[in-house]
Amino acid sequence: MSETGKKPSMLKSFPKNFWVVILMEFFERGSYYGVMSVLSVYLILDISKGGLGFTKESVGIIKSTITPLLYLLPILSGALADRFGYRKTLMFAFSVMSIGYFLTSFMTSYAFVFMSLILMVIGAGFFKPVISGTIARSTDKSNSTLGFGIFYWSINLGAFLFPLIIIPILKEISWSYIFIMAAVCTGWLLLLNFFVYKEPAKPENSKPIAQILKEALFVLKDYRFILMIVIYSGFWILYFQMFDTVLWYLKEYVDTTPVNNFVNSVLGFFVSNPHWKFDAENVTALQAGTIIFLQLLISNIVKHTKALPTMIFGIALGTIGMAILAISSHVWIFIIGLVIFSIGEMTAHPKFISYVGLIAPQDKKALYLGYSFLYGVIGSGIGGILGAGLYVHFVDKLHQPATLWIIFSMIGVVTIIGLVLFNKFLAPKSAENV
Repeated sequence: MSETGKKPSMLKSFPKNFWVVILMEFFERGSYYGVMSVLSVYLILDISKGGLGFTKESVGIIKSTITPLLYLLPILSGALADRFGYRKTLMFAFSVMSIGYFLTSFMTSYAFVFMSLILMVIGAGFFKPVISGTIARSTDKSNSTLGFGIFYWSINLGAFLFPLIIIPILKEISWSYIFIMAAVCTGWLLLLNFFVYKEPAKPENSKPIAQILKEALFVLKDYRFILMIVIYSGFWILYFQMFDTVLWYLKEYVDTTPVNNFVNSVLGFFVSNPHWKFDAENVTALQAGTIIFLQLLISNIVKHTKALPTMIFGIALGTIGMAILAISSHVWIFIIGLVIFSIGEMTAHPKFISYVGLIAPQDKKALYLGYSFLYGVIGSGIGGILGAGLYVHFVDKLHQPATLWIIFSMIGVVTIIGLVLFNKFLAPKSAENV
């Protein structure tokens, strides 16, 4: 039988619960990335234009709080889900998440918007480990790779379609509709969870909270692992600019007319008088689309390469992508920079996950993979405040956007140097030939 003939039977091997959580993942991530694709623009937009008129520095504080929380919570919420049940955890996650989005749709004061977004991200933080846990329990050795591949694609499909199609329509009506959409798209998942989702079998060794805290101390004592995470986090300081400073730069410095004319000329063959416009939300769509179309190719190219050198190469690509933004504010240069950055990300990050598995003790691999998400805590925690502060100083005050991108590129260079030195002096022997 051909490979094509094998795929339908492989897809049929997944139970209903698998497809239920894939649907949940699509709507939840679509809502999240739909909101995040424009949130930093909405928060600083003048009140007369429908925004909230916050300062960039204050938005940096919001982003440096909610995003680290999103990466930190799954370490604890995964243990709670194992103990109290996945369905109950999902009921809590969707309820809190949906309420957070809904409150954000009409809150206007800084404090209340901040609290609403914290509610949203608490829900998202409790949601994440339940979905990956369900997929792990719905697959086996024969279909696990395909299962998690579908899971990864569902994330990027949501991050691609929602910002590309839904967000432009809603923001033309009212910015608040974006948050109402997210509230509805996550709220209806309560029904899916209640009527369709089935509680997986409880794991034999559910971890008490005290054990989670003890394991955290164990991991934190592994100075090589923590140092590697800290170094790698430098790249994620760059990544999180894609949701803040890059969007502000696009709105304030980049003339999108050449891209708009090109796309509309193509759309003109299919519809009359198209009025498509490249805007902030398309940055997220562009990144997700690049991953959707190129991830399999990139993964195939680097599947036999050593983990750490591949990470370094990917970060170098991402750094080049960021540096390209300093060349010119022309929209095609801007897009080329983002695409190269995304290729760097999809080259480096899968190898990072692989590398964590290599340097982790044999009986602690799952534990180390859980704590590897500290890269997101550090990267977003620093990236939000640092990015906003640098943008206000170099772009708003000095009108030197190129300097901003050079500084971030230097952070990428420091990250590369750090990983090269780590590889030479501290990398475990077991990881040298992988």
